[in-house]
Amino acid sequence: MNITVFCGAKMGTKEIYARKTANLGKWIATNGHQLIYGGGNDGLMGLLADTVLQNKGSVIGIMPGFLIEHEGAHKGLTEFYEVPDMLERKKRLINMADAFIALPGGLGTLEEIADVVSWAKIGQNDKPCVFYNIASYYEPLRQQLDLMVHEGYLGQAQRNNVLFSDSLNEIAEYINTYHVVAEF
Repeated sequence: MNITVFCGAKMGTKEIYARKTANLGKWIATNGHQLIYGGGNDGLMGLLADTVLQNKGSVIGIMPGFLIEHEGAHKGLTEFYEVPDMLERKKRLINMADAFIALPGGLGTLEEIADVVSWAKIGQNDKPCVFYNIASYYEPLRQQLDLMVHEGYLGQAQRNNVLFSDSLNEIAEYINTYHVVAEF
């Protein structure tokens, strides 16, 4: 299974982010999955790729040329694709995926996972979307989605298309049993 992971190019302020990211990398590799990610060498991105590779897993990185110059691409990946811009990067990250997981990250991470979550609502993404809720990082967003349901802007079935969890066992079960419900 190809698992696209959206995550930060920084480590964040808590050690638990790195530890849980390494756990995710081990889980991806030991379960025979392939990591698809943004191709970076720094932060959680680099740690995740390194961990998958150290555990004999496969990693595909996708990065636009201007980011290669500014952030640096990972040099030891199974496959690496340089693309012209962020839109092409996101298109490939999405098209290659069988599932999506968001680790802690910044606005880019949030934008990428928000796209695939919103597309599931309208039937344009039938792949599971997971927020790896390490140290309750995504708790405010989970509460916001619940508020959207309460206020009538999001259906409960579509809210159920998204998992917030800090358990790899729960994430694996969710991915393996996922069925999307679209709503227009």
